[in-house]
Amino acid sequence: MTRTEALPFEPEELASVFRPLGESTGLPARAYRSGEVFDWEVERVFDGSWVCVGRAADLPEAGDQTAVQAGSETILLVRGADGRLRGFYNTCRHRGHELLEAGERVCRATVMCPYHAWVYDLDGRMRGAPGFTGLDRDAHSLNPARVEEWHGWAFVNASGDAPPLADHLGDLGDHIRPYEPERLIVAASHSYVVESNWKIAHENYHECYHCSNIHPELCVVTPPDSGRDLRPSGVWSGGSMDLRPNAATMSLTGESGGTPLRGLTAEQRREVIYIGLLPNLLISAHPDYVMTHRMTPIDAGRTEIECQWLFSPEDVASHGFDPGYAVEFWDLTNRQDWHAIESVYRGMGSRGFVPGPLSEREGCVRLFDVLMARAYLGGRSVAPEPEDLAQLVR
Repeated sequence: MTRTEALPFEPEELASVFRPLGESTGLPARAYRSGEVFDWEVERVFDGSWVCVGRAADLPEAGDQTAVQAGSETILLVRGADGRLRGFYNTCRHRGHELLEAGERVCRATVMCPYHAWVYDLDGRMRGAPGFTGLDRDAHSLNPARVEEWHGWAFVNASGDAPPLADHLGDLGDHIRPYEPERLIVAASHSYVVESNWKIAHENYHECYHCSNIHPELCVVTPPDSGRDLRPSGVWSGGSMDLRPNAATMSLTGESGGTPLRGLTAEQRREVIYIGLLPNLLISAHPDYVMTHRMTPIDAGRTEIECQWLFSPEDVASHGFDPGYAVEFWDLTNRQDWHAIESVYRGMGSRGFVPGPLSEREGCVRLFDVLMARAYLGGRSVAPEPEDLAQLVR
């Protein structure tokens, strides 16, 4: 443990989370409403783990650079002359000026501080500083941050001491690989700011118990009680839902404006899989596109959510292609969800709120809550135990 020594909950406060489905509950209200718990999560669950910071494909060329938010840190991502994506803490070795502002993008042959023009090579080694001679370049190189690419996404471990990304992901690649997200192209993107806790967004994503009540359009194309729960070996939760016989994909009409992704089996073309990778990436893999939600918590009660729609390069290049059939459907569904989870967040602030039991249709919610409870008790995110998976019933 580093800065925050105290754990945010005592074991007895979380005991009900580990009970069998039908008896287990969600996390205590303080997990969602407390600023102190939120700060602990940023340090331990975000900084101390692997955070998705966007698409690695956004930096395709040597010299491409951007600054991204990863937990409490801003990390400079740089595509090197050797094609490798590197990360550095976004602070000049002179007096700490940010090398780029968060979200800023440039492409140039060096990294340069805009304050006093200290210059670094793309691999972080100091190249020169105005007015200095004989400065030890190695001693003043940029401090590296851990960055890895996985299926087209970039991940950052801000603390530098998390287990390998492969351990964090576990068997997730087995489920994602057939969709080849690394070759897909972002054809549309929307950003939302939701007045709710980031964990409530995860929980809502992991169940369709609510779908009959707030998603009538979704229920037209997929039965809300369909599919199966997956049994992960990494720090994630997820499952599938089936498409109705009349639907080719998730759209308002059930019709697809694209083509099935290559390499999918007949079974995979009749389902959508929903993956929630802790702490901040939701991956929804459809027969003809992949959609992601990438969450950046602002505080305990506000979360920025970037939604992207990825399609095959063949579809994007085809004349007249329009991703709107997928965007329109999910933008509507997203806004229905945001309205619901904002209400949940407000309701959790009531003196009368006591977490109720989870149903057998909320097994993936329970698994997410168990993963968070294990992080609260152990000080970092860990993969589920076998007994955690035994409670998945679908």
